[in-house]
Amino acid sequence: MLKRRIGNAEGGGAHRPLSSRGSWGTAAVCVLFGVMIAASMLAARGTDLRPSRNGGMAELVTSQVHHIRELNEEVSELETEVDGLSRQAAPVPEAEPPLELQRVAGPAVRVTLEDAPDSVNPVGVDADLLVVHQQDVQAVVNELWAAGAEAMTIQGQRVVSTTAVKCVGNTVVLHEVPYAPPYVIEAIGDPERLNAGLDESEAIALYKEHAEAYSLGYRQETLTEAEAPPYEGSTQLMHARR
Repeated sequence: MLKRRIGNAEGGGAHRPLSSRGSWGTAAVCVLFGVMIAASMLAARGTDLRPSRNGGMAELVTSQVHHIRELNEEVSELETEVDGLSRQAAPVPEAEPPLELQRVAGPAVRVTLEDAPDSVNPVGVDADLLVVHQQDVQAVVNELWAAGAEAMTIQGQRVVSTTAVKCVGNTVVLHEVPYAPPYVIEAIGDPERLNAGLDESEAIALYKEHAEAYSLGYRQETLTEAEAPPYEGSTQLMHARR
C-alpha cells in the first residue's frame, strides 16, 4: 500500500503548518524586546549606560586644572600691572621724628627763678617762703606751654611731655639730675604771646608778690634766638598707676 507524501513536488523537507498560538507568542516577544530597547534609549538619553567609574572624576579634575591655570595667568597679569604702577608712583617720604627729638631754634622768652639771698631772714617768716619750689617752676612751664611754646628747656635740658619737675630739699630734680638755683627756663615760640601768657597768669602774679615781699628772684627776658637740643631719653611711659 502506498503512503501519501505531504509536500510539494520540488520537496525539500516536510513543513508543518504553524498554529495561531505560536504566531501570537512570537509577536509578543518581538514587541517586548522593542519596548526594552526604547526604554534603554530613553534612560541613557544618548549616553553610555555603563560609563567608566572614573570618567566623571577625570573630567572634573581636567576642568579644574584648566580653571586654575586661567586664574594664575590673571594673577600674573595683575602683579605685573601693580609693579608698574608702583614704579610710577612717587616715593613716600620718611616720617619726621617727633618734635621733641629734633633740635629747635628761634626767638624765645627766658624766665629765671632764684631763692632769696641768705642775708634775707625776716623774723617770723617760714623759711619755705624764701626758696623756689617745684610748683613755682611748674607754674612757669605750664603757662609757657599754654601760651604756645614750641619747645622748652630747664637748665638747658629739653622738656618733654613726660618731664617731671621734683623738689628735693633745696634743689629741683629734672630727669633724675638735681639742680640748684637759679632755675633758668627758656621757651621757643612767639615772644609776644609767651610774654602775654606769663603776664596774665594768676600763679605767676602770686609768685611775683612773694618775690617782692621776700626778695625772691624773678627775671623775664625776650631773646632773639635760643636753642633747644633734642631730647635723648625715652618718651614712652614705662609705668603708670591710678
